[in-house]
Amino acid sequence: MDTYGFTPHYFYTGSTSAPAFVLPLMEVDSWLTGRRGIALPFTDECAPLAANKAIFEKLFAAAIQFGRARQWKSIELRGGRDLFDREVPASVSFYGHSLDLSGGEKLLFQNVDGAVRRAVRKAEKEGVIVDVSQDSEAVQIFYRLQCLTRKRHGLPPQPFAFFMNIHRHILSEKRGMVAVARHAGKPVAASVYFFLGDRAIYKYGASDFAFQHLRGSHLAMWEAIKWLGRNGAKSLDLGKTSLTNEGLRRFKLNLGAQEKRVEYVLFDLRRNDFTTVNDGVTGWHNAVFRALPASFSRLAGGLLYRHWA
Repeated sequence: MDTYGFTPHYFYTGSTSAPAFVLPLMEVDSWLTGRRGIALPFTDECAPLAANKAIFEKLFAAAIQFGRARQWKSIELRGGRDLFDREVPASVSFYGHSLDLSGGEKLLFQNVDGAVRRAVRKAEKEGVIVDVSQDSEAVQIFYRLQCLTRKRHGLPPQPFAFFMNIHRHILSEKRGMVAVARHAGKPVAASVYFFLGDRAIYKYGASDFAFQHLRGSHLAMWEAIKWLGRNGAKSLDLGKTSLTNEGLRRFKLNLGAQEKRVEYVLFDLRRNDFTTVNDGVTGWHNAVFRALPASFSRLAGGLLYRHWA
């Protein structure tokens, strides 16, 4: 909300002080992409908290009624397709991966692919060191690497204010951390994690491609996994992966992660029907953002992300 000005709306059963089942939505009001409800913007997966289909149908019907009154273009749910009838299509699908941390470091390292073990050992041999931090300096380091990574992928980086709000609301509250890999004092890779109770989420990863041979990203991930396990995490969600990104999928599987499908649902309020879309990861825009100077790409990210959501 602080970064993009989205408005939250919650559909629930029970009382306001103790809701039993919840469908959270954010209203995105954009002149470029239209006014719509999303559960939730910039999340990989956020399924409704509903015990069964009957309860969910009431929540979703209330959301549709509210959306029509607010003149929403659509309602998007990022997860929870199993709460709908079988004929409702997934609007877009991704791979989801999760890692069981409960077995301890020794078992985890045994279960990772040999290529990952070799990469971790190579990084250690090359003198790469990983620090885990929750301070704003680590966020700034991550952001510099994120700008390099997004340019390499042909995508604009999120606004710096977005990550500083992550620090303000999550990291400073001890519900997240940044793992920074350094070589000879220079940051070469970094990753951002959120956690609550015994569950953790790998949210963002970035690196300097010029130092890829040092395998800093592998060591940052491995040290983060160890840190999370030592601090009470029993599982690590590795986020969504585009069905076309076989390299990222393989990286997560090589960590020993379990794979599933993450399916979104999009209800078009104008057509009164469910619809499908492209995941938007690849396209002509990638070449444009690769060619843009870094300053213009950052400016574009600041302008566009509140419309993309």
